[in-house]
Amino acid sequence: MTKPYSVFAGKVVRYIARLRGGGSALPGLFVEKIDRNFVSDTLAQLPRGVVLVSGTNGKTTTTKMVVELLESQGLKVFTNRTGSNFSRGVAAALLGDVDRRGRLHADIAVLELDEAHAVHFVNQIPPRYTLLLNVMRDQLDRFGEIDTTASMLAHIANATTDTVVINREDPRLRAIASTLQTNVHFFGLADSLRHTFPNDDDMHGPATKQTEIPVADVVLTELNEEAVFTIDGASIKTPLKLQGVYNVYNAAAALALARAVMGNSVKQDKLIKRLSEVTPAFGRGERLIVGGQPCELILVKNPSGFRLSLSSFDPTNVATMIAINDNYADGRDMSWLWDVNFDSLRQGGVTQVSGIRAHDMALRLQYDEVPVDGIDVDLAGGLKNFLSKNVSSPKRIYCTYTAMLALRRELGKLTHVEDIR
Repeated sequence: MTKPYSVFAGKVVRYIARLRGGGSALPGLFVEKIDRNFVSDTLAQLPRGVVLVSGTNGKTTTTKMVVELLESQGLKVFTNRTGSNFSRGVAAALLGDVDRRGRLHADIAVLELDEAHAVHFVNQIPPRYTLLLNVMRDQLDRFGEIDTTASMLAHIANATTDTVVINREDPRLRAIASTLQTNVHFFGLADSLRHTFPNDDDMHGPATKQTEIPVADVVLTELNEEAVFTIDGASIKTPLKLQGVYNVYNAAAALALARAVMGNSVKQDKLIKRLSEVTPAFGRGERLIVGGQPCELILVKNPSGFRLSLSSFDPTNVATMIAINDNYADGRDMSWLWDVNFDSLRQGGVTQVSGIRAHDMALRLQYDEVPVDGIDVDLAGGLKNFLSKNVSSPKRIYCTYTAMLALRRELGKLTHVEDIR
């Protein structure tokens, strides 16, 4: 049972942190120090257990989709919506939702956790369901090479007690499936779309030919103005508010997971209707209005994610800014910027580069012959320059994680920005 004094002390720290505009994880770190079982004891109250979402790219948006899909089925869902995907982020989110006695009024928890922290989390709290999205090279200084990341995800999958949902198009995840004793469901792509979503091997050479792929519960078959999924042999078309081709594939993942959780009681029509209404998570294609013009925030954190983002968003008639930080949460090694092709930005150029590694980014753009108007390592100053030079234009900012948080705070002084603490 969660201890009331832990809840009280944690809520006090959370309140003070919010007053000071502090980070989302600090209260969680505090409560974990004074009560190491706080998270496990609290989540143990949930009758439907814990759903874990992990993988290299797309965790936050997919988690948001899964939460809304399960809510469409009548479930009350707890989630760590701040995007702080360490265990302390989960603890901090719990402090915001439990009552003073430590009671969590929810049916199920849907949590996103990064690969490294999820390994330790599942040792203490085995998830009932797990969704594995993809394995790409990401923050090599933190996670190591790609096979190390795959081994982390295998550990998470093996700790799952009921069902693991897997991206069948990723060969490393498909290999994990063969080792599992639990139920395994797949989501996937039609043959015609596989070139649109290259796996890590495809990024370094010709697309690999898929052989003997398993049958998937949900398959993305068309990707035009509307998305088309095949579910139980039926073709289902729906519009989506989400932008970015990768988010449409993540929608297939979210559908497969929600169906696995609901089983025979799933209400398919409500699932599809809610999916069509889901908006991007903060900083992941989030659209703000600044000075009467749209301003999109696109999170980038590894070469595959940046490539897919550049291919998803047309730079024509849009002013572009790139903000690169190398704090711990971003990963300290920014050499991956050299694995991204920036040719699509050449014609329109980049109005502003900013962040701790602004000069590295500007140098990288120079090698792809992309014109850059301004460089400012200070994010507030860079943003001010960017906005002032493009008053009447739509705007788009590609940014790493901590740069995105800082820019949201600055933009919050100019327009409405959703509070996600």
